[in-house]
Amino acid sequence: MNLYFSPTQLLHRPQKFMAAGQVAAPLENPDRVTMLSERLAAAGLTVMPPKDHGMAAIAKVHDAQYLAFLETAYAEWMKLPKAGSEVWPNIHPWRGTGANPDRKGPPQGGIVGRAGWYIGDMAVAMGEGTFAAAYASAQTAIAAANAVLAGHGAAFGLCRPPGHHAYADRASGFCFLNNAAIAAEILRQRFDRVAILDFDTHHGDGTQAIFYDRADVLVASAHTDPTHYYPFYSGFADERGRGEGLGFNLNLPLLPGADDAAYEAACRSLADAARAFGAQAVVLSAGWDAHRDDPLSKLAVSSAAFAAIGTLFGSLRLPTVILQEGGYSLSAAAEAAPRFVTAFLAAR
Repeated sequence: MNLYFSPTQLLHRPQKFMAAGQVAAPLENPDRVTMLSERLAAAGLTVMPPKDHGMAAIAKVHDAQYLAFLETAYAEWMKLPKAGSEVWPNIHPWRGTGANPDRKGPPQGGIVGRAGWYIGDMAVAMGEGTFAAAYASAQTAIAAANAVLAGHGAAFGLCRPPGHHAYADRASGFCFLNNAAIAAEILRQRFDRVAILDFDTHHGDGTQAIFYDRADVLVASAHTDPTHYYPFYSGFADERGRGEGLGFNLNLPLLPGADDAAYEAACRSLADAARAFGAQAVVLSAGWDAHRDDPLSKLAVSSAAFAAIGTLFGSLRLPTVILQEGGYSLSAAAEAAPRFVTAFLAAR
């Protein structure tokens, strides 16, 4: 199986991250994918540089004004008097009705207002290399999806920055471009029904939002209960889709402390949902941060569980794009990812 990765993805080097009211060193850093590329290569994957396929597939998912913001935000920010070293907004609008019910889009004025509109939280500080890295990350997802379209049974996109918290027009949760959504749209060129199965410990709120009204892409996620956990405002079991998409969104929140058995059972339900949906191809949003040793985990999941779910998803024997999402303990991810991939390939 090919693993797609570009060194350009290392250019995003965030300097700060807000957690529980404290400015901390970001957990999402270049070391994650440097280590994973080495460990997955040692597990037998062939590391390939992605080709540059341009903006077309990205623009099919993301708003044009948002993409323009990502590309120019840092340069505009640095023109501010006494600008900080990163784009890190201190104001966020209420996007619903209420304060300004006539506001349907971003402000047309300065960079501070637009940054607040397009950046959803304090986990996506943007530096000089952020857009280039996010663009390259999307290209790895595009390359993996195109490889599957070309007849490869499976391909791995080592995406960094990750993507499943990115909305069509908003960055959040370490994510700028939604790689899973981009890959799913590419797979839809050939396959009528595509399932996105997300086993990151955080709910993929951006992915859910992008496909919430659609019946051709199933979004199914097993994650930590968001009642007291990021992303807090979505990922609950009663969110089932809307309009034509009703019944094509599945959330399986896990209580803190859930162990291997509970995590594996939830992932089994994801696989069952893909079968019931009649999925013809799958995108796996693969996070290793459910691992009990991950600094963001509230679960009690061991490395062995990732081998088990690798077998589970490999047994679907469907064209599959695997995309890297979370996983912030280098030692835990170094165990979990190779075990998952080895079991996934053996089961196919």
